[in-house]
Amino acid sequence: MARESSESSTPGRLKQIVQTYKMTRRVDSKVGLVLAAVGIVTFGVVLAIGFLIGHPIYAGILGFLLAFLAMAVVFGRRAERAAFGQLEGQPGAAAAVLENVGRGWSVTPAVAMNKSQDLVHRAVGKAGIVLVAEGNPNRVKSLLAAEKRKMARVVLDVPVTDIIVGTGEGEVPLKKVRTTLLKLPRVLPGPKVTEVNDRLRALGDLMKNMPVPKGPMPKGMRMPKGR
Repeated sequence: MARESSESSTPGRLKQIVQTYKMTRRVDSKVGLVLAAVGIVTFGVVLAIGFLIGHPIYAGILGFLLAFLAMAVVFGRRAERAAFGQLEGQPGAAAAVLENVGRGWSVTPAVAMNKSQDLVHRAVGKAGIVLVAEGNPNRVKSLLAAEKRKMARVVLDVPVTDIIVGTGEGEVPLKKVRTTLLKLPRVLPGPKVTEVNDRLRALGDLMKNMPVPKGPMPKGMRMPKGR
């Protein structure tokens, strides 16, 4: 059964690699030439060394393996760069990155937003609470402040880190969001992370279930202005 499962997953992996290559090629038209050059140069260098030391056959085998490994590394990097290039500037791009941060993080996309599609996403892990904002830097600051005030109702003793996605001063490029999160110091034990998540979920339910006044609007009352 294990062998059948492995064989059935192989076509899926190959299909995924092909799809990734096609996606990368749409953004990076030279990826095929670059991979071919990396493979040929790596194989050629190792084979030449093999002739010099008198073991061309062994060097050829080793060169083939090293060439395949080098091509895989280069392809992975260029595919990642192409993927970020396609996400850059799209609403919700930071949420897509956060969803792939890895185990140990609980991500809630779009905990705050405004009419201009500026967004704040929340990630909770052993580093505490991380609020990741994307959009206009001036507008997202007010969103971040409002979200902190809301969270202060239920969590007071947990560190909160702000990240504004962008290329300006003090901002974090989209491709470095994951690395930035993983570099944060771990300050909370596992049980505390669970407790914080439960409190924040309860806060979300509380805000969602708040009673809305019914009936006609009182005279003289003004509608609140959007952010």
